[in-house]
Amino acid sequence: MPGQKRRYNVRFPPRRIKKIMQKDTEVGRIAMAVPVIISRALEMFLKSLLTKTCLITQSKLSAVVSVAHMKQCIESEKLFHFLRDSVDRASTTAAQKDGRGLSMWPLYRWSLTLHSEL
Repeated sequence: MPGQKRRYNVRFPPRRIKKIMQKDTEVGRIAMAVPVIISRALEMFLKSLLTKTCLITQSKLSAVVSVAHMKQCIESEKLFHFLRDSVDRASTTAAQKDGRGLSMWPLYRWSLTLHSEL
């Protein structure tokens, strides 16, 4: 039926992808299938990245995926080399200290354990 909208089984909303694509002035009209295809490609890419990062995390006998694991995955896999600059910026941001000279993440985890014990 021409008046019905199709529902696609995708994890990322095609409308949002289309809006992001249209923010670029060089992009003209976008076919209906393009955001759906990009959503599926994004899902497959993230699955690959997270699977390989999870393997690295497990090889280090860790239960928590860290920035270091993600960075090692990106540096070791040729497919992800284009993300190196982003990882360098993220790791420097994560390593920033607060005024007391401590990273904020351990303090956050410590406060969560205190609240969970109460």
